[in-house]
Order: sequence, then C-alpha cells, then structure tokens
Amino acid sequence: MSDGTVKILFDTDIGSDIDDAVALAYLLAQPRAELLGITTVSGQPVERAKLVSAICKTAEQDIRIVPGAEDRLDGPTRQPRVPQASVLPNWPHETEFGDDDAVEFLAETIRFHPKEVVLLAVGPMTNIANLFTRHPDIPGLLKSLQLMLGRFIDPYNETPSAEWNAYCDPAAADIVYSGLSAREISNHKSLGLDVTTKVTMNSDEVKQYFQHPLLNPVYEMSEVWFNERAILNFHDPLAAVTLFDDSVVEFQTGTSIVTRAHDRDDGITNWTPGEDGPHRIGVKVNAPQFFKSYFEVFK
Repeated sequence: MSDGTVKILFDTDIGSDIDDAVALAYLLAQPRAELLGITTVSGQPVERAKLVSAICKTAEQDIRIVPGAEDRLDGPTRQPRVPQASVLPNWPHETEFGDDDAVEFLAETIRFHPKEVVLLAVGPMTNIANLFTRHPDIPGLLKSLQLMLGRFIDPYNETPSAEWNAYCDPAAADIVYSGLSAREISNHKSLGLDVTTKVTMNSDEVKQYFQHPLLNPVYEMSEVWFNERAILNFHDPLAAVTLFDDSVVEFQTGTSIVTRAHDRDDGITNWTPGEDGPHRIGVKVNAPQFFKSYFEVFK
C-alpha cells in the first residue's frame, strides 16, 4: 500500500507467556499498523481478552476484541491458566465482549479486505485451523500469514520437545502447515525458536527499557512472569516487528510437517528445505536491529 500501512488481524494467547503483551504494545504503538481486530485463544479466552482490553485502553485505542477457542481441536486445553490476569484489578478493561464467533469475525474481516490482511497468529493455531477448515476460500484471500510457531533447524539434542504453541494444538498446527490451505497462502512465514530465542532480556533490562506509558501494564504483567522465570524471550514481538522491518530476519523456503506423539514431543515441526516449498521460516536474526526497531516506536 502506498502509505506503508499494514492491515493486521492479531490472534493471541496473551496472559500465559509475557511476550504476547509485548507484541501487542508494539502493534498499538507502530504507526504503520492498522489493527482490524484481535482474537484470543487457549484456556480462559475471556480472561485473555480482558488483558488485551487493558493494553488497548492504555493506548487509548478502540480495537475489536473477540474471544476464541478454549480447547484444542482434539482434546482439552494444554494451557488452562492465565497467570497474568492477576494484574487486571489495576487496569481499566472491558469485561463483556459479546457473543460473536471469533472464526466468523476473522472470515468476514478478511473477505472485506481481500489480499490486504496479514493474519498474525502467535498462540496455538486452533482459531486459524478452524478458520481454514470452515472457510476454505480464506487462505487464498490473505495478504500473508505470519506465525510464531515451531522449531525447525536448531537440533533437539537429547531432549526433543515441541515448541509450545505447536504442542498446545498439534492437530491445528498440522492443518495450518499442510494441505491445500498452505499452498494457497501467498506468503506463509514462521518465526520459530531457531530465531526467537536469540532475542532476550532479563528482568533488570526490562525494567530499564519498559518506561513508556503504553508499556506500563506490560511491565506489571512481566513481574508476574519473572516471579517464575529469569528471561523474557521476544518470541511474538519478533513476528510482529518483522512485518515492518525486513532487515531483522533472514528466511529459508521449504516444507514443514507436524508430527504427532503421546508426550511432550507432540507437535514437533520437521523441516525440509526446498525452493518449491509452501513455507518460509526464520533462520537468522539480527538481534540489535530487532531491539532498535522494537523500541523506536515508543519514542
């Protein structure tokens, strides 16, 4: 588009890992981002929607928020808790979100803007798989599909395990990566652990850099996160920033296949490079450039 604006639908499991909130704050601050709506996914989707609302209200932006699927396609949720919801009493937020169906909202919005919408999905792929299954025309109507999902190239060593979003709904991840839907998406990109674990901060660094008013609720949410962990991985923010700065990540073309198992390996993404493949994955990240691009929108 001539003005550089990017129309985005954001699908998120905000409230478990802190990086979803970090990504949302960036999208709200990014002047080139036109957020058409936000859907939530995984356990307690309404609580997750409340967290989205708190950050949107801090940004003084009225964005459509629609809670989505709670359980995975073939079983109960593997992510039932929303620990960061503990900050909600401290921040104004909506508590009711209507009865709209998240999948139908996504479909209607994409059809209204054919070939213009980037679908940015950074949680389990439940909503996206349901979207592609119920509405098989939608993949071909997207401008692009941008995912935070998978581990593709880094070796699993002696303790293989699936990336968390893939593990939380492997059946959905399989639908999103396989079949006709993958071939019809003109730009199918994944930012996986190969690159997202290379952009990190500890709690002291977060305290230093998260000073902008829009980041205040995110910083409070991060304190919940750091009660149990030492590092914030910028998984989802990397997927968001890459939409606006193509110097941050190098991509490789090929094919991803999702494998099933009966343990923590359920949802491993197996990668085969090939120029005729339907997928592109991040293989190298410029960490200093990422942080520059991320924080410059908050100045």
